[in-house]
Amino acid sequence: MSWFSSASRSTRIFWILYSIIIVGTGFFFFCIAKGYFGTLPSLAELEHPQTAVATEVISADGVVLGKYFHENRTNVDFPHLPKCLVNALLATEDARFYEHSGIDLRALGRAISGMITKDAKGGASTISQQLAKNLFPRKRNMPKWKLALQKFKEWVIAVKLERTFTKDEIIAHYFNTVPFNDGAYGISTAAHTYFSKPVDSLKAEEAAVLVGMLKASTEFNPRANPEASKKRRNVVLGQMYSYGYITKAERDSLFALPLIINFDAGTHVEGPAPYFREYLRLYLAEYLENHLKPDGTKYDLYKDGLKIYTTINSQMQQYAEEAQKEHLEEWQKLFFKMAAKDPWKEFPDEWERTYTQSIRYKQWKSQGKTREEIDELMEKKIPMKIFTWQGEKDTVMSPKDSIRYHRMILQNGFIAVEPGSGYVRAWVGGDNYKYFQYDHVNINTKRQIGSTFKPFVYAAAIRDKGYSPCYEVPNELVTFEKDDPRFHLQDDWTPHNSDNKYGGTLNLKQGLANSVNCVTAYLMHEMSAETVVKLVHAMGVKSEIPDQPSICLGTADISLIEMAGAYTTFINKGVHVEPIFMTRIEDRSGNVIASFSADRNEVLDEQTAYVMVDLLRGVVLYGTGVRLRYKFKLLGDLIGKTGTTQNNSDGWFIGCSPDLITATWVGCEDRFIRFRSMEYGQGASTALPICAKFFQKVYNDSTNLGYSPSAVFDKPEKINIELNCKKYSGQKIDKTQDFGSEGIMDNDSVSN
Repeated sequence: MSWFSSASRSTRIFWILYSIIIVGTGFFFFCIAKGYFGTLPSLAELEHPQTAVATEVISADGVVLGKYFHENRTNVDFPHLPKCLVNALLATEDARFYEHSGIDLRALGRAISGMITKDAKGGASTISQQLAKNLFPRKRNMPKWKLALQKFKEWVIAVKLERTFTKDEIIAHYFNTVPFNDGAYGISTAAHTYFSKPVDSLKAEEAAVLVGMLKASTEFNPRANPEASKKRRNVVLGQMYSYGYITKAERDSLFALPLIINFDAGTHVEGPAPYFREYLRLYLAEYLENHLKPDGTKYDLYKDGLKIYTTINSQMQQYAEEAQKEHLEEWQKLFFKMAAKDPWKEFPDEWERTYTQSIRYKQWKSQGKTREEIDELMEKKIPMKIFTWQGEKDTVMSPKDSIRYHRMILQNGFIAVEPGSGYVRAWVGGDNYKYFQYDHVNINTKRQIGSTFKPFVYAAAIRDKGYSPCYEVPNELVTFEKDDPRFHLQDDWTPHNSDNKYGGTLNLKQGLANSVNCVTAYLMHEMSAETVVKLVHAMGVKSEIPDQPSICLGTADISLIEMAGAYTTFINKGVHVEPIFMTRIEDRSGNVIASFSADRNEVLDEQTAYVMVDLLRGVVLYGTGVRLRYKFKLLGDLIGKTGTTQNNSDGWFIGCSPDLITATWVGCEDRFIRFRSMEYGQGASTALPICAKFFQKVYNDSTNLGYSPSAVFDKPEKINIELNCKKYSGQKIDKTQDFGSEGIMDNDSVSN
């Protein structure tokens, strides 16, 4: 009886203690869930976890051109995760994931037993718990008791996550939140970083590498520690075999594979269209400052996971960059031979400005060094990298010589625009963004435009005077008198032809085709500078243009994108279409928060616009742009205009098909560094070939891109202006002069 009473008492004590533990544990977790030990994320925060997600810049053909981020992360949905990746995760991290509800009691018991016996057989942390830790990170250097409490909080959050999301969604969320290495956050970015491919294209051995990094991303980094990464990869593959996801034969064959990665850190200075992406970043920063979220807060370009859909075509962008490199690689060698060996001796003041504004000079100056000390340091040769068209080159050079070398590199700006839609299809702002950050396309970058301005003068004359392209004017000097109130001059001004050849008459078609200054001056003298300026502004040019007669020869400074936009007026039957580079912006949930379309403005009547097309066609058929046909074999219906400024400082070419406008500029950052010969420095030599090579590539890919060399410019049904010069004057046009051939100077340059 005493034994029974004793046993009964022990049993009662056991059940009392057991009940206390159970009730106490339940109460403890109840208090955690209620936030008595610190707040927990709300249901809304669980349903919409706000991890930092990179903004993606997406091309018109669906290619990610680049990203803006503090954490380089792009989310991916479960259907886009390959089966081998999910299996690798389950086999390595949580084999019973689909069986538990956030806390794996069996794994927990195994872990506790391992701690007691000092025979660890795996951790107890589930994928759901790891997701909780990723979404709501622990603070650094927490005391042990707080760390233990935080662990219990993660258990509660894990259970809530299991109730909020499906199992598949939890796996996707986990992969999206996990940090890797080399600035990669989330599985999608990691796949691109280490294998340069989308996540759904990962192979089993590649998936095993990435899942292996989850244990210790630095230790098992395949770029930095390939041997350790390979061993860890094989551990993951072994786990996949153990849980039946792959066969023994598959495991063994995968074990034997070498570790191969295709690393791409995706920095902002690399990749396609870096100049465009930087211009877009600055534009978006200002745009989002003034366009708020529905709740009144500001969008964060670097965290909110926006998707920016641009008009850039990735293939056309590649063709533009290739065309630039192919021509300038050849022309740079020529430039080093043909330009002055040391232009700074000729322009010492310019050298002093360049020298004292250099980064190294400013750094040493800020450190308190004297001019003599700086000069000595600038002359000392040191190891450095320099830009070449064959790739970045290691060399030994003094900082002074490095400045001189890089300032002698020919720069280029190129833009391609669809005239009908205004869509910018390619944007090449310079040679190499790492070395030259100055963007030669955007509206804030202006250069003197030379004879590419002349068509504006012709357009105003044809619109206001009704001139035919066959109208003949004397090829003689024209003087603009200071007393003429139309031109606001302080002294008389007489422009000259660049070849100083005069006499006879030329019709407008010949005058524009061969860029004869006297013909353009004649037309300007018939009107006023103000008339031309108003027309140019109506055609979308926002740059300030002085109302003086010298603008007829292209003395104004205008940007490439403005010039491309202005020429849309000729091709669109008189309607100017403003170039645009975005179509829409979406938030991370796919909601459209902004849409964009091109502004349109009717500027010229259809007849005047087509007459200008016919005049510009002459430039390509037998004028300064004839190389498009005889050298580059572009025999389609193309129009264009060359431009060369004083002393060959700037070379321009605007070349257009019925459905594509290109504007190209070539020159050095310093105007005094230039070709000494018109033969090599004119726009037909420096800029036109880039346009030509671009069109060749686009037409060779016409099936994919849709631009056909057989397209022709639409002609109005009725034209009251005679275009046939044989009928107009009873004389045949003299086409025997090859004004655009190699070695023949065109009358392209600004000449006073």
